[in-house]
Amino acid sequence: MAEVNLEEFLKTATHNDTSDIFIISGRPFSMKINGKLQGYGERLMPADTERVIRELYEMANHRSLQKLFEKGDDDFSFSIPGLSRFRVNSYRQRSSFAAVIRVLSFELPDPEALHIPKAVLDMSDFTKGMVLVTGPAGSGKSTTMACLIDRINHTREGHIITLEDPLEYLHRHDKCIVSQREIMTDSESYLASLRACLRQSPDVILLGEMRDYETIATAMTAAETGHLLLSSLHTIGAANTISRIMDVFEPSQQRQVAIQLSMVLQAVCSQQLVPDVDGKNIPVFEVMILTPAIRNMIRDDKVHQIEGVIASSSQEQMISMDQSLFNLFRKGAITKETALRYSTNRDTMKRKLG
Repeated sequence: MAEVNLEEFLKTATHNDTSDIFIISGRPFSMKINGKLQGYGERLMPADTERVIRELYEMANHRSLQKLFEKGDDDFSFSIPGLSRFRVNSYRQRSSFAAVIRVLSFELPDPEALHIPKAVLDMSDFTKGMVLVTGPAGSGKSTTMACLIDRINHTREGHIITLEDPLEYLHRHDKCIVSQREIMTDSESYLASLRACLRQSPDVILLGEMRDYETIATAMTAAETGHLLLSSLHTIGAANTISRIMDVFEPSQQRQVAIQLSMVLQAVCSQQLVPDVDGKNIPVFEVMILTPAIRNMIRDDKVHQIEGVIASSSQEQMISMDQSLFNLFRKGAITKETALRYSTNRDTMKRKLG
């Protein structure tokens, strides 16, 4: 393969509004632009991907490849001044090295340009308890949480601590002091950094992802003790999010967890990206605010009834995924086929589109 200048390629990708870059043996460099893959250069061989990945590690402040060799995958981020930030997941596949790079802007995201509704941004008004942002991988959860943190940073005073793996958006101190800790660089694990941050006088804690039983249990305790905790989960739908948290715990603990969750959870925003009429991706949101009725349903093991409550809610800030899709269709932003394909209740959506 003719050698590609990696920095030049990253510039090209950034200027083309690429969301993700794939470096995988057997294909050329691949850029994902508006959900479509576009090749760049010649086909990469295993020796090429290893050379490129070693170069990425050099760009990331001469990071050690030890974790990649020992564990088979690694997460890290780096910046190119004046260009962009990049989040990398490197891994082994078919005995060769590969990587996926997410392109991140230095600038914090603009909620209006990203079509993030007021109901989602208003979740930053909570001062204690737990707020969750959920959705599949690549649906923009980190971006939504960065918008919430930025709004808190500009509207009230306090100490914000973010725990991320790796750091994505960089926040400047404004009304708040913002401490940003990267897992594996500034702390050994989510759990260790979460336990430590409770001794660092936080007002707001951003936990990049709730991955396991111990982290979820500690996060719930942090939310119970007067802090606002923002975090994410890979689930679609507010009711599914509650079920997912409950399923992490042993059956003997679930009754107590349901009571605890019904008290600490304040809101869940679930999101996914769908193609608009121009072929670009547009976010769709479901927002659930914990009303007394929903708290009782969680406490009484009636989570299956929550979807119906969201769908029939008259509250301005509460909206179901299907209603959001229908609203986008009515505005002419998405097609009927897209609304149907991404709906949670296909039959009801068919009747609505009717």
